[in-house]
Amino acid sequence: MSTRRSAELASGLREAGLIGPRLQALIGFLKGACGMSLGVMRRFFRDVLGVQLSKGYLAKLLNRISGCLADPWDELARLLPDQARVNVDETGHKNNGKRFWTWVFRSEMFTLFRISPSRGSDVLLEMLGTEFNGLLGCDYFSAYRKYMRLNENVQVQFCLAHLIRDVKFLTTHPNPKNRKHGELLLNYLRKLFGIIHRRDEYPTESGFRKALGRVRDDIVWDATAHAPESKEALALADRFCEFIENYFLFITNPDIDPTNNVAEQAFRFVAIQRRITQGTRGIAGQLWSQRIWSVVATCQQRRTSAFHYLTKAISAFLSHQSVPSLLQPLPDSS
Repeated sequence: MSTRRSAELASGLREAGLIGPRLQALIGFLKGACGMSLGVMRRFFRDVLGVQLSKGYLAKLLNRISGCLADPWDELARLLPDQARVNVDETGHKNNGKRFWTWVFRSEMFTLFRISPSRGSDVLLEMLGTEFNGLLGCDYFSAYRKYMRLNENVQVQFCLAHLIRDVKFLTTHPNPKNRKHGELLLNYLRKLFGIIHRRDEYPTESGFRKALGRVRDDIVWDATAHAPESKEALALADRFCEFIENYFLFITNPDIDPTNNVAEQAFRFVAIQRRITQGTRGIAGQLWSQRIWSVVATCQQRRTSAFHYLTKAISAFLSHQSVPSLLQPLPDSS
């Protein structure tokens, strides 16, 4: 008479279902980092790997991965107000046909995405609070200026690249006085960035800062004292008068970048995915997007493998263990 024997399944196998952690990580990576649609992923698994998966099952796995990434995302959100320097930007997208906004917060340690129906200062209050006393790199958008009024502790560097765009607008204006004024200011800004690009030619740091300061003084003087009597030029002059420190804070603080390029660069792969997916769909889509985008961008920033991290995170999640932090060094992550 035969004897029936049974054994306990290894931790995580039952929870994983038909697909193991590594293949689930591949699904998350293809969707989150490569921007594949469910239909394209289905064909990839069928034709390349010989695995038949329905769109519904793929969607179910992506929802599971999204839940797996909840704690790592929450950790970054908790740490964000304590960062010494944060660059912020926002861009619009569609969510089930309605206007939503994708915000990016990039610190020296990590990059965090947040999707919100608001483009206002309430998002900054939610993510940074009123006690944030670090350096904030951003553009001149009204939400950031309002946040400055609500948080007196913050130091703000407005993006000079955005200022250049506004000055270039004057150079193409029908009013010849505006065009002449715009060309004058644009030449000063070119000279300013020329000094920055030739920084190594200055024998001392103080000499480099003094050179920047002289050009700053020339810009402000001509932008305010010599502005033509036009609405556009006077508006720019008022901006210089009120926010001169916020445009040129980088001159006295070497830790500040004069542009907001690092935040804008973090949006590049997000913008590509938006063109493919046409936006997010509902709360589940918002949570998935902001979590996986934060993983991909932070891993890239820290020079670790997003796929490797997803494999470790999913394995821990399925085994009812703590999901590893995105800020922990990961072995074999090249």
